[in-house]
Amino acid sequence: MTLLNGKRALVTGVANRWSIATGVARAMHGHGAKLALTYQGERVRDEVEKLAGELGGAVVLPCDVSSDDALRDLADSVEAWGPLDVLVHCIAFANKEDLAGRVYDTSRAGFGLALDVSSYSLIALVSALRDRLADNASVMALTYLGATKIVPNYNLMGIAKAALESSMRYLAYDLGARGIRVNAISAGPIKTASMRQVGGATKMLNVVPKVAPLRRNVTAEDVGNTAVYLASDLSAAVTADVHFVDAGFHAMGMFPPDLG
Repeated sequence: MTLLNGKRALVTGVANRWSIATGVARAMHGHGAKLALTYQGERVRDEVEKLAGELGGAVVLPCDVSSDDALRDLADSVEAWGPLDVLVHCIAFANKEDLAGRVYDTSRAGFGLALDVSSYSLIALVSALRDRLADNASVMALTYLGATKIVPNYNLMGIAKAALESSMRYLAYDLGARGIRVNAISAGPIKTASMRQVGGATKMLNVVPKVAPLRRNVTAEDVGNTAVYLASDLSAAVTADVHFVDAGFHAMGMFPPDLG
């Protein structure tokens, strides 16, 4: 069964074959979507172009979301491709020194950078592409439990994700009259290059299977499957919400007493 036949999906922030963005792109390709992938920086361009070849010859576009000129160029490129049915935001960045230590040591510049790239970029993308989005399109962003709960060392990124989730809800209201849904997916820890930037993050991979109701970690494929649902017509009445794909870890109020 293919849920996205004929739909055009723009997946942003693809970096390598292990990234969550790639898992989302693979799942959407498997359900018949036509893909465009964005990347940031020449360093990852070759890898993204290789991935595009594996995904039905996906369109590959550069995009630096901190640049208004780059966003205008992206909008021009997308216009030639056709109306967008799906927009996926998989972009986040903070200086490594702001992902450790104390939150009160965060610099003003570091705070501004993290919020710009990780949160405002969703607003900026929607603003730049709003005339390219088809009516009844689906917009989604990747978030994490650290937006609403304390996750040691996630620090500034948790603050940025909280802003991202709030932005998602207000965008859902603004776009709702056109039938456009805006949601977020809160993924459990997955071994990616981005995750390794958070101090002690890899230890979470050992903890989650002991604590989560489903007794396992999640994969980029799990996240991709939820993204397919949110991109499809099956979620036509679903908007302004955070959808957890973390094996139920977020629901736990206390760790099992025999943990460890």
